[in-house]
Amino acid sequence: MGPLIPQGIIGMEWDLLLALFIGIAFGYVLESAGFSSSRRLAGVFYGYDFTVLRVFFTAGITAMVGVFIMNYLGWIDISLVYVNPTFIWPAIVGGVVMGFGFIFGGYCPGTSVTAAVIGKIDAMVFLVGIFLGIVAYGEFFPVVQEFSVSGNLGRLFVFDSLGISAGWFAFLMIAVALIAFGVTALIEERVNPDSGLTDTKGMSYAVPVLLSLFVGVVLIFTPFQKITGINELAKDELNASVLSNQHFVHPDEVAFKLLNDYHPMVLVDVRSSHDAAQFSLPGSVNIPLGSINQRRWNNILNDQENKVVLYSNGTTEAQQAWIIAKRLGYENIFVLKGGLNGFFETLQTTVPPGLKMEVAFTNRFRQKAIRAFKEQELTTAKDKTPQVVDEPVVTATRGGC
Repeated sequence: MGPLIPQGIIGMEWDLLLALFIGIAFGYVLESAGFSSSRRLAGVFYGYDFTVLRVFFTAGITAMVGVFIMNYLGWIDISLVYVNPTFIWPAIVGGVVMGFGFIFGGYCPGTSVTAAVIGKIDAMVFLVGIFLGIVAYGEFFPVVQEFSVSGNLGRLFVFDSLGISAGWFAFLMIAVALIAFGVTALIEERVNPDSGLTDTKGMSYAVPVLLSLFVGVVLIFTPFQKITGINELAKDELNASVLSNQHFVHPDEVAFKLLNDYHPMVLVDVRSSHDAAQFSLPGSVNIPLGSINQRRWNNILNDQENKVVLYSNGTTEAQQAWIIAKRLGYENIFVLKGGLNGFFETLQTTVPPGLKMEVAFTNRFRQKAIRAFKEQELTTAKDKTPQVVDEPVVTATRGGC
């Protein structure tokens, strides 16, 4: 349901409901396009109606461009989209079976449902055939099980198999579609003169053709990976923030927060859930480094009233998490200087004596803080137990036609 759910525009609870409405809309579009007619669907094999080819090309290119752009903008993460593994020999056999079924029955599975809903008897018979085929395949699956996974090429993209970039593949797909539109229009006009496809009635196809090719050229130079986000900090600004070192919070400030719960600060442990469960600063929220970019943490990391302080054992992991958070557009993000190791080392360090009053105050404060840790008297809010949130198990979304 990208980009609505990944961007937090709607919650997961809307997923199935929206899928229902999208399914109804999809069926309506199929019916409006005449896909409930087996004669129209089978026409592509006889040369008198190429609507199926044009619609499939249009849908494929629209989806391709949409996924390409949304992945680039960071609205979706293509790595989390499930791609069926390529089993080459079963795919060939399945394509042949599907093709013969399409020719003889006049429907594909989706269009047969659309036609059956409006009362087409041939579509209902087709659905019965699908059901019987599913039952038969399930019963005889042990016989074909080994063959069903033969020729495994793994998670394969077409452009990878061709040895070209995703952008060039997108451009070639658009070009092939435009050529197919023109050629099939000429064939259909010759076979079925009443189709009127070549009669433009003063309309010119030059503008949409040139616009489509322009989009293809843009995609050639667009990397097929997520490199940005909607609110991402500019590269120069990010570099300036890193070099300024103003994103570090001194251990004394964190200790003061722990001793006095009213201090405006949110502590975030970016270590693994296992390490956080062993020990974590009281009141901390555990957001493992690997999941820091997930939208589920938006309410915590986007706190505009309190400092959000990231920490790990040292500084490295927290610094990495800080860079990711800043790139995602979070502003009030800081790093505990020295991490947990530096935190306890600082509290046990005595400032050399001097004439200034703050030196004596700092020493007394650190002694109080370290004594509180040793005596386990440190309190934060109402609960002394760290809030350890298990790292979510992210599964790729499966789907298909």
